[in-house]
Amino acid sequence: MAAPPRPAPLGAGLGAAPWGRRHEPCGGAAMPTERPLRRGSAFRLCLLSAALFLCLQLGVRRSWCPEEKPRGPAAGLGPPRAPPRGPPQPPGRRRVTYVRSGRRRGAEPGCCPPQPPGGPRRKAVRWHIDLQPWASPTPSLTFEALRFLKYISTSQISCERMNLSSLGGDAETTKKPWSVCLDERFGLVHRIRSKKCRLYSLGLGNDDNQFEVSMANSGCEVHRFDPSIKSAHIQEGRRLWYHRLSVDWRDPNPAIAAHRLHSNTKKLGTILNEFGHQKIDVLKADVESAEWKILENLILEDVVEQIGQLVFEVHIHWPGFEVSGNDSTVVRYWYSLLRELELKDFRLFHTYKDLSKPQMFLKKAAFNASSCYTLSWVNTRWQ
Repeated sequence: MAAPPRPAPLGAGLGAAPWGRRHEPCGGAAMPTERPLRRGSAFRLCLLSAALFLCLQLGVRRSWCPEEKPRGPAAGLGPPRAPPRGPPQPPGRRRVTYVRSGRRRGAEPGCCPPQPPGGPRRKAVRWHIDLQPWASPTPSLTFEALRFLKYISTSQISCERMNLSSLGGDAETTKKPWSVCLDERFGLVHRIRSKKCRLYSLGLGNDDNQFEVSMANSGCEVHRFDPSIKSAHIQEGRRLWYHRLSVDWRDPNPAIAAHRLHSNTKKLGTILNEFGHQKIDVLKADVESAEWKILENLILEDVVEQIGQLVFEVHIHWPGFEVSGNDSTVVRYWYSLLRELELKDFRLFHTYKDLSKPQMFLKKAAFNASSCYTLSWVNTRWQ
């Protein structure tokens, strides 16, 4: 019978042995050393302290900023937050805003209030006119030409007084019927009498200036723009000026070498700003087939709203400068331009068909049309 095992030494298994030593139980098998209890307690105490610290931080944040809500992933892209409602905060407490680097906040409430209705607004930029529907189910030059010629030959409003001689003074009879409406219901005759009238005349080396002289003698301030004159500015008399400028539908770009040759070419809106003129009572234009693109620029930039009456010589024996497309498309473009004027409250009151010019329509002797017409419109809203 085997002998009973010897009892273990006093304190065995209770941590009495030195650190790192192992006790030999019966059978000779080795047992792992047990870690001290104080290391596990210290680790749990650290975790508890960290959790308590985070809870305290969260509580402080909510107590100081009760109205702040969690922000979305794209901060600063939404509308500005409304200011908090309710009683004001006590004077001893201020709102704290936490800003994270790399992220932008939206506009502060009350910083930039929206403009009230009716305030100044920038008009939308237009890049092209609105083309009118075709005159027929399928594009046809015949239908387009007949519609256009009928439109420019039919007066939209009556005008009884169109002769400058009716004003008295030194007005002369002009060779061409550059007709302006002098009825009392429109403002031109009143501005002529009060010596507040202004006329812009656009030309290209035309020696016929009787209309401009007559308007100046009647009391208008007349500015004639002609790139062929020798001096930059010439004054004749008290109310007549000549300027070495050509009015175009675009301003030259100094960065483009070809445009530097046309430094005296400017848009009408640019000239108005440089001269400090807000209104033109009469705009007369004889620019040899550049009138279509100039008229388009005046419409797109709303310069036409600053003009009281238009007197334009239009040429229809070819499409005009930088007007492209087939014949039916060109005539549709012409017609759409004139309809744009009508939408701006301009009304055609006089048409002159020049029978001394070749009777041609887009290089064709057709439709009993002249190659040149002088058209006069009055702005019915002009004050």
